[in-house]
Amino acid sequence: MAFESKEQAQAYWKENLATMGSLLAIWFLVSFGAGILFIEPLNSIQFAGFKLGFWFSQQGAIYTFVALIFVYVVRMNALDRKFNVQED
Repeated sequence: MAFESKEQAQAYWKENLATMGSLLAIWFLVSFGAGILFIEPLNSIQFAGFKLGFWFSQQGAIYTFVALIFVYVVRMNALDRKFNVQED
């Protein structure tokens, strides 16, 4: 990775950290929030024959985490292209 200036490198990492922070916040809300904190209200909703709170704590958090990995890859590739530091 070769940045043209220190300011460009700082802008890149600022956007990178913002992306990671937002994705980690979503993951936290789904895994800890839906799977632990809000499980009782969510259990009043059925999803595929299961209580929604139970589903999030058993499967939903894992599916969300895998989806967030793909979102991170797409967003980082776009960020790399934006700053012209993509891999060839």
